[in-house]
This record gives sequence, C-alpha cells and structure tokens, in this order.
Amino acid sequence: MKPVRVTTLLWMLLLVLGLGAARNGSPEEASFYYGTFPLGFSWGVGSSAYQTEGAWDQDGKGPSIWDVFTHSGKGKVLGNETADVACDGYYKVQEDIILLRELHVNHYRFSLSWPRLLPTGVRAAAEQVNKKGIQFYSDLIDALLSSNITPIVTLHHWDLPQLLQVKYGGWQNVSMASYFRDYANLCFEAFGDRVKHWITFSDPRAMAEKGYETGHHAPGLKLRGTGLYKAAHHIIKAHAQAWHSYNTTWRSKQQGLVGISLNCDWGEPVDISNPKDIEAAERYLQFCLGWFANPIYAGDYPQVMKDYIEGRKSAEQGLEMSRLPVFSLQEKSYIKGTSDFLGLGHFTTRYIMERKNPSRQGPSYQNDRDLIELVDPNWPDLGSKWLYSVPWGFRRLLNFAQTQYGDPPIYVMENGASQKFHCTQLCDEWRIQYLKGYINEMLKAVKDGADIKGYTSWSLLDKFEWEKGYSDRYGFYYVEFNDRNKPRYPKASVQYYKKIIIANGFPNPREVESWYLKALEICSINNQRLAAEPLLSHMQMVTEIVVPTVCSLCVLITAVLLMLLLRRQS
Repeated sequence: MKPVRVTTLLWMLLLVLGLGAARNGSPEEASFYYGTFPLGFSWGVGSSAYQTEGAWDQDGKGPSIWDVFTHSGKGKVLGNETADVACDGYYKVQEDIILLRELHVNHYRFSLSWPRLLPTGVRAAAEQVNKKGIQFYSDLIDALLSSNITPIVTLHHWDLPQLLQVKYGGWQNVSMASYFRDYANLCFEAFGDRVKHWITFSDPRAMAEKGYETGHHAPGLKLRGTGLYKAAHHIIKAHAQAWHSYNTTWRSKQQGLVGISLNCDWGEPVDISNPKDIEAAERYLQFCLGWFANPIYAGDYPQVMKDYIEGRKSAEQGLEMSRLPVFSLQEKSYIKGTSDFLGLGHFTTRYIMERKNPSRQGPSYQNDRDLIELVDPNWPDLGSKWLYSVPWGFRRLLNFAQTQYGDPPIYVMENGASQKFHCTQLCDEWRIQYLKGYINEMLKAVKDGADIKGYTSWSLLDKFEWEKGYSDRYGFYYVEFNDRNKPRYPKASVQYYKKIIIANGFPNPREVESWYLKALEICSINNQRLAAEPLLSHMQMVTEIVVPTVCSLCVLITAVLLMLLLRRQS
C-alpha cells in the first residue's frame, strides 16, 4: 500500500503546484481596489472571556469545563498551560480600554463568562446569580460606552459551567437549551439596556467538533460520528430559544439585535471544470457554514448533509437510525428566521477535490464529507500549520453567504493572523499584509453588493489559544506572559489598522504606502523598549529588595550611634 500512497501524494502535490502556477497572477488576486467603506461601517477588535480574563476562581466565579480540562492532566494543552491568569484582563479593564481608544475602534466584541455570572450554570433562584460578576461586566460595558465604543457581546464562547457538564453531560443533553435560554435572559435583563448587539454562540462548529468528536477541546469527549451532531443539534435549539426570548420579551424595550457567529474557510474546487470537484467544494461549505446557517435561515440541515449522513454513510455503516438528528416540523418552523444578522468568522482557504475512494475508517465528521483538502505551497505561510494568507477566498465566502442566505446583514466577527515563527518582534509585517489583503477583498465584496455592516479583527491581545496554549499570538498587542504584570506592547499592525479605521478604507496608493512605512518606524522604537524591559524589570526587582534593606540598615546604624552618644553623655 505504501508505494500507492506515496504516488497519490506526489500526484496531488504536482496537481496543486500546477494549479498554483495556473492561477497565480489572476486579475482578481493581483488588483488592489482603492476606495472607502459606506458611512457608518463599524470597525472593531475582539476577544473572549476564558482566553483573556484570568481570575478563574475569584469573586465567586464557578469552574468552567476549560478550567477542569486544563487542570486535569498533562498533554491536553501545549506546554501544559492554563488560562488561570491569561492576560489578567479581569483586573486590567481600564488599561485595555486605553488600548481600544488608541486603535480608534468603533466597537469591541467580547464574551461573557457563563460560570462567572451563574457559578452553577443554573438560574433557579436570585442567590445563584453572582453579583460581583454582574458588576464586573456592567462596569466594562459602561467604560466602553463612555469611550464611545459599542459593545458587541457574545453569550457563550466555549467556557460552559462545569456543573452542567457533570450533571447533564453538557451539550449532549437537550435540557441545555433551556438552561442557556435562562442564562441569556439574565444577560438581556442585566445588560440589555446598554448592549444592542448580541451573539448567542461563537464558532459552534469548532465547539462541537473539537469538544465532542476529536476531544482536543473541553470537555474532551471522543464520540466519533455522533457526539458532534448531537451537540450541534442542541446548540441550534438553544440559539433559537434565546432569540425567541429576546424577540418576545426584550426587543420592544431594548431595540437590539441577536445573531450567531459562524466560522468557515472558503473551499475552492481544485478543477473548476470538473463537476465532482465543484460538488465537493459545495459540500465542504455546507458541512462547514450550512450546518448551522441553513437551519437558521431555511429551517433544516443542508440537503447534502442529510444525503451523506442520513443516507449514504449511515446505510454503509449498517445503522438503522441516522447519526444526524432530525428536526420536527414544529422545530423547523421555530428555528427558521432566528437571526437579525449573520456573524461570519474567516481566516483562510482550501482547495477541495472529491475523495475518489471513500474512507472506510468508520463514522466521523471528516469522513462523512468525502473530500480532500489541499493547500497551494505558493500561498504565504503565516507560521501556523493551518493558516495561509489567501485573501481572495474571503470575498468569495462573503458573496456566497450573501446569496445563499437571502441577503442578510453581515458582521465579520473574526478575521486575523497569528504570530509568525513564535518570534517576539513587534514589527509584524506579515499581519499588516494579511490585514491589507483581506480587508481589501471585503471592500470588493461590499462593491459586489454584500451587505456588510462591520468588521472585527481578531484579536486585541495575545491570549490563551485553547489547546495551543500561548504559542500562537493573534493580538495587535504583544503580551509578556512571563511578567507577572502581563504588560502590553503595540505591534506595527496597531498603527496600520488604526489608519484604515480613520480613513474608513484605502484612499489612495501614496497614503496607504505611507501607513506601512510609519508603522514599521514606530515598531522599531517599541522593539527597543521591549528589549530593554527585562533589564528595567531586573533593576526594579533589585530596587525593591535593596532600597528597603539599605533603609533598614540606616535606621539600625542611626539607633546604634544614638545609643553610643547617650552612653557617653551619661
């Protein structure tokens, strides 16, 4: 078998090399569009509670599944890191708001910690609400608004209360939908007078797949081919319940919007003249984006998912029941239309081709799709194994979502690049190039007619990156995690993104080029400051030790001399 496998891999490599050569320099990729976004377009940055806050057991917060996951043994997170302290954001709200003001953002997307607000996860009585948690987020929202920064609030970004996992099995249990609705109602009640943009779930596909299929994320379950579909089914129901609750109880008073944020890479057919590759690319998108978006916008799972999981795969595996759960007619009607906007997260692109020999390795999400993902070696490699800079895929995904889901208002909720080669330089030219390319393709999508309302770059700070610990850095601000004070330092991309925001786009070639040069000039100065920081910290530590010691000695010597003087006089 080995020679066949090697031959196949060589053939694929040659195919992709040829494809890259054929498609490089196409007008769509090469042309840069100078222009501006519509008036009122909202620019922002994002973060999430577990990745940044720290204070994991402070002020009444209950444990989350991620607290338990990272504390429960070696090998689950790179370097056995935890987010017990993370960026120490719980204690640095005012400092981080200064950074947001420095960026000139219009909005800040952050998430609420469910176990910080409801330590048990359940709102059965008033005493089960953590008042200190309510106060923390209330103060954060007020501080943002006083700085003219709009809060965009995510209700759940993966940090489920541990007690709900222990008692009910987490998202494997349909009762989670009602517990989530109760939690959402608490948030609408406490913060809805000031928060007008709500996201129910952030990237639920990753939460379901990595938490309940591969086990790479909390709660670490490996229920291959079944667990993720059941979790997703209950998440969709939970989203719908939260939306309906807002719509019937809070919307008339608060006049806000409720949506969901779905992450998806673009899938491009390897051979655009081959119907099988075109079908495979469509299948890739439906299993990625359509899995959650189709029920919300059309009332049911994509037909291709039902055909492949209910039909082909379950039959091949000798199963009497489909592994893909089924919505009742009443549920379809209840779920359809439960989004005031579509949140999209996007980072990169893949070439897609049909798998000619379907996998017989048993049920799994990856095998259910019957496709092969490829990358072009000519694409810029940003350091992460999965993240390549392919700006043109962003425009295509935005236009696909616009067409597929009936022209919804779109907010880009996540888009960004991680640190290259784990270096500590602040001159992140590759992130500048990534931002320039991707934002420009988004501008083209706006010109195509996509109704894009805002853009959230990911992320404000370097932070805990789930199973990768602190190895991947997505932040505009470098965080020195080895320093107990967790100081923040601006990268070059801060200056560049700020200029895009102020200009509301790309006015002309000369001005855009000047942004790049200025950003690199400033980051060189900041690099020198960062390099000097260990010496300054050492001097501070020495001062903290030496000065009190010297003072104590002085006092002691003075006392001895005084005693000697008094003895002589007597």
